Amino acid sequence: MNHIRSSSTAETCAQTYSFLPCTTTALGNLFLVLAYGFLNYKVRVTFLTAGSDLLLETIGPGYAGGHGHVVTLLLPMLGALPDALLVLASGLSGSGEKAQNQVLVGMGLLAGSTIFLLTVVWGTCVFAGKCDIGPNGVAIDSKDTKGWFRFTGSGISTDNETSWTARIMAICVIPFAIALFPKMLRIQPGHRLPILLATIISFLLALSYCLFQIYLPWIQRRRLAFAKHRHVISGILQHAQMQALGHLLNDDGTPNENVIRKLFYKIDNDDNRDLSRAELHALIIGINFEELDFDKNDAVDKIMDDFDTSGNDTIDEGEFVEGMKIWLNEAKRKVQASGAYTNKFINDYHERTREEHDQLAVSDEEVEPVENPGRMIVKAMGLMLVGAAIPAAFADPLVDAIYSLSKATHVSSFFVSFVVLPLVNNSSEVVSAVRSMRKKRRRSASLALSEVYCVVTVNNLMCLGMFLALVYARDITWDFSSELLIILLVCVVMGLFTSFRTNFPLWTCLVAYSLYPLSLVLVHILDSVFHWS
Repeated sequence: MNHIRSSSTAETCAQTYSFLPCTTTALGNLFLVLAYGFLNYKVRVTFLTAGSDLLLETIGPGYAGGHGHVVTLLLPMLGALPDALLVLASGLSGSGEKAQNQVLVGMGLLAGSTIFLLTVVWGTCVFAGKCDIGPNGVAIDSKDTKGWFRFTGSGISTDNETSWTARIMAICVIPFAIALFPKMLRIQPGHRLPILLATIISFLLALSYCLFQIYLPWIQRRRLAFAKHRHVISGILQHAQMQALGHLLNDDGTPNENVIRKLFYKIDNDDNRDLSRAELHALIIGINFEELDFDKNDAVDKIMDDFDTSGNDTIDEGEFVEGMKIWLNEAKRKVQASGAYTNKFINDYHERTREEHDQLAVSDEEVEPVENPGRMIVKAMGLMLVGAAIPAAFADPLVDAIYSLSKATHVSSFFVSFVVLPLVNNSSEVVSAVRSMRKKRRRSASLALSEVYCVVTVNNLMCLGMFLALVYARDITWDFSSELLIILLVCVVMGLFTSFRTNFPLWTCLVAYSLYPLSLVLVHILDSVFHWS
């Protein structure tokens, strides 16, 4: 551990592990916090994600499909691992007195990540995914004409399953309420039973959440449905390219409208300048999707949702051109193609969507086994072990850097970790959510917000369980009621707000944004005015 020491001449510091850098200045410690945080982010993406993806590819179609979606159980736990290790490091090392001081870093990370995701990220999702709201109150896919500040005329819509994930998130704050019982009931702070009970319930709820995803894997099925839809899109693009109608993209990467219109005329069998459901069904049947098993009528429904902006259950030429432009731009973004856009660009996109589908496919049918699965499983486990070992090694110096930054700036370590760490640790969730929302589709909005709720649920349960176990095992003085209360309030407010509605006008993002500074103000008032800590 870093030990900050004072002398009569200057304040010095000790290097962690005798070689990692240390500093006593505010800017120097801020740099270390950002550097260690970025390292954790890169490890999460490079090793944990790569290892879990490899494991999914190896055993997903066979073992996970036939024996309970084990990979679905593993993925959310891995995502919460770096944060859980930081919580452990904040209170596991050093003397009891130092643990008492540094454990605020772990609490700041827990509160900061949860509130950042449910306020800043949630509000940004609504802002990035906003579409015009129709007469029925539902956002119209891909139609965004209201401008940036029409807070009642635009917004997003999600499906009912997304509301269920929000309800699960709200239910899983029960351990927070239990841990707050002593403060609410004015029981003496030294009473340890509520802390032990909250610890046990946190881990039991985490286990229950995992079992829920195993035996009721509707989240996995929905991802699979989205993957199938993307593969249908890529198949239609490939079919159009193979019909010798011309390149779908110009040399500069812009959609070739002439070729798109030729495709429209080719699909329009009755020459009435409108594509009906029957014509779309005939197109899908005529395309060879290999062994891909999907509901043709459902595929037609999703294509109609993507293209039919007028709502008349047919697709005219203009709607078809605009819809194809969106599909092609998404394909470009997926494969990151450059230069001349030839047949290879479309084929690459088709192969990528096929692989994505295969990784998520869950079927009772016999599938071709992976060559040397044992070796692939060992490799996947090795990647995940490295992904766990590196955050574990750098968790302690990161906590020390935050603690030193707190001392140098005379700001509570809770507030430092609350503000700084989520910006680094949760950057992958931010990028993923915003990219998904920018598609301006109800399906993509539903998946993005479901992921936010799932990440919050797992982080809350695992990190709170770790934190309370540390408090109980090391006999740390309970001094965290205000911090737990703001997490509880934000989760309950956003949980109730999103559990019973599926349409969110743009003004709702202002509600979410406002909760972020209000939570910090509330902590300050509870501690400084009411002396909760």
